[in-house]
Amino acid sequence: MTAAPEPVEIRWGTIVLRPWTARDVDEVFAAVTDPDISLWNGSAIRTPDEAVDWIARRADWSDGDHVSLAVVDAMSGELVGSVSLHKIDREQGDAEIGYWTAPAARDRGVASSAVSALCRWAFLQLPIDRIELCHAVENPASARVAERAGFIQEGRLRQSYRYGDGRKHDELLWSLLREDLPIGS
Repeated sequence: MTAAPEPVEIRWGTIVLRPWTARDVDEVFAAVTDPDISLWNGSAIRTPDEAVDWIARRADWSDGDHVSLAVVDAMSGELVGSVSLHKIDREQGDAEIGYWTAPAARDRGVASSAVSALCRWAFLQLPIDRIELCHAVENPASARVAERAGFIQEGRLRQSYRYGDGRKHDELLWSLLREDLPIGS
């Protein structure tokens, strides 16, 4: 088994991806109570204590199955989102990516920038060559994120995931391959 990656900080334009800390609890709790985040991410955080547990799980990379980072504004340090590479399968060379953007930071390219930054880092640092992104068909904002980050839409997964509303939704499946990125630029 390959060792888990060491926590990193990734600077990308106007954002910084950095490890989660206990200091993020209030901002996480405020963000995940947003109706769009609770619907499309199903984080089920109902109390500050649950936010503490959520942060602790994301800060612990020791199993090597995920890389989860807080997304903060590079100037102010304010939490603007979350991005996570999860279900890392080193044998197959695959992973999935997920994200959310705090309400005040929407429509600023935060999610697509965070996804682009983490994917580039992952292709350079991890033994993976494919990253998948899935989102509910009814979530067009995630389709825009996928397109802007260079993902290619591959298809529709029927009733594939139960979201925060308790219903299974059809999802669109997108992928990004190592060869899709101009790594050297």
